[in-house]
Amino acid sequence: MKSLTDSVNYAILILTESVNTIYEVSRLESFLNLPLEKQNIIIDAALTCFGTNGYKKTSVGDIAAAAGISKALVFHYFGTKKALYLYLIDLCTHIIMNELDEKFDNAVTDFFARIQLATSIEISVMKKHPAILSFLDNVYFENNEEVKADIKAILANGEGLRSKIAFEGTDISKFKDGIDPKLVLRILTLLTDGYLSKMPKTGIDLDVLCEEFDEYINLFKRNFYQGKYL
Repeated sequence: MKSLTDSVNYAILILTESVNTIYEVSRLESFLNLPLEKQNIIIDAALTCFGTNGYKKTSVGDIAAAAGISKALVFHYFGTKKALYLYLIDLCTHIIMNELDEKFDNAVTDFFARIQLATSIEISVMKKHPAILSFLDNVYFENNEEVKADIKAILANGEGLRSKIAFEGTDISKFKDGIDPKLVLRILTLLTDGYLSKMPKTGIDLDVLCEEFDEYINLFKRNFYQGKYL
């Protein structure tokens, strides 16, 4: 399994800015000094617990037991449950964003092809790190007041990239007259949100997920593009 900590040094800098240094950097440094295998065990345990049970119902004891360490060590590395949770959000989103930045082909100008390419890259990340999908799904619909505002602040950092992927260098002349590409993207986002809300917590077939998304994209393309571009 590829290390979940590949992007951690960058993630800690962004998260410190995003959530006003909610944990002490010195605490995280003690975590980063662990062997990568040990870091991954703790990260995977926390992702799985939060992804399965949500923020409120997950305890530090649950995470410690899943990782095979003491509660005291979890507190030593992260300070609080909230700090660990927000650290994981930032780590996961930056793993995905870094992958997109490295692999996305900006030479692709078709609106729907760009979205499909970005989706395939994100799916490839989920395949390498299965616990990320259920975790981020849970995060996206998390309403606990203790973390709600912080989640919004962190996820807002990714909105610019989403817009860049969809529209920067995109040929929007293929759309029928009167079709607003931004509204199309909004509809796709709402469709994805609804799909994720119904998705099981475990046993997700990512290949099937990708195939279904492609069907939606093709349906949109047939309805919103001019005939000569189909």
